[in-house]
Amino acid sequence: MTQQHPSWYDFVPIPDRGKLVFPGGAQLALVVTINIEYWEQDRPGQKEPMFPGGPATIPHALPGDVWDTANWTWREYGQRVGIWRMMELFDELGVAPSCTCNGMTMVERRRIIDAVRERGWELVPHNWVQNDLLTYHAHNPAAEREVIARTLDTYRTVVGRDATAWLSSAIRGTRHTPAFLKEFGLLAYCDYLNDDQPYMIQTVNGQIVCVPYSNDVNDFNMFSRSGGSTDDGVTMLRACFDQLHREGARSGRIMNFGLHPHVVGHAFRIGALRDFLTYAKSVPGVWITNREEIARWYMGVHEQHIPPR
Repeated sequence: MTQQHPSWYDFVPIPDRGKLVFPGGAQLALVVTINIEYWEQDRPGQKEPMFPGGPATIPHALPGDVWDTANWTWREYGQRVGIWRMMELFDELGVAPSCTCNGMTMVERRRIIDAVRERGWELVPHNWVQNDLLTYHAHNPAAEREVIARTLDTYRTVVGRDATAWLSSAIRGTRHTPAFLKEFGLLAYCDYLNDDQPYMIQTVNGQIVCVPYSNDVNDFNMFSRSGGSTDDGVTMLRACFDQLHREGARSGRIMNFGLHPHVVGHAFRIGALRDFLTYAKSVPGVWITNREEIARWYMGVHEQHIPPR
């Protein structure tokens, strides 16, 4: 990217970087993400479907100004049942995930947020509502900034501290998003899909750490979009984990595994999550962590990893 934009980053291929060694000598940083999302039932005048970026449980989603009961309540299953099944599993295994949440999740589904906070899990803001993408405001930066500010203000009120990381709903940020986040004091931006290591994004307001996300290592793509079985999911996850762990012996790698309570939280899929997490915990040299921890650590080593140009 070039400096004509409010945010940019250098193209540095992975062989041209310094070696990363995670805390404790870990080769692999594993971030398990639970996306706790809130969709409006309908939006007057909207003709596009209400569920951008996500598959429909019943095809031919209705216009956004009509309540699509099947697709909306399929997602609500994750809030009423799926997230609690997942919490039981994470408690049993002693694994702390990183949870993203919309501003409206914090307002309308406070019971879930309180349960996350009681466990001390990371909470990452994720737009105001899931169906209002930041890219809808790509040509109106002031409107995008207002969405971010409103979400962060609600986060501060509910969580009792300032947010440190951000993941945009449907991973749809704009060229302005990293700069706005840095303006508001955040440490990490997580929308980009382009790496297996953290790196610095430059903005007109200073540097912010990119902690990359993955849309491929994601229960939507494994199950809802591709129709994979639970056995397929475990095989894919272990293959990804093992390869990144091997590469991490040369220089540390990040594996982000994105989850949605209305997908993996179903009774017939939860076993895939159990099998993978049990396996991941059995392997040495793995740092099971979150976005804030990665960002704070990387801020101290980034100049040795990718020297300024």
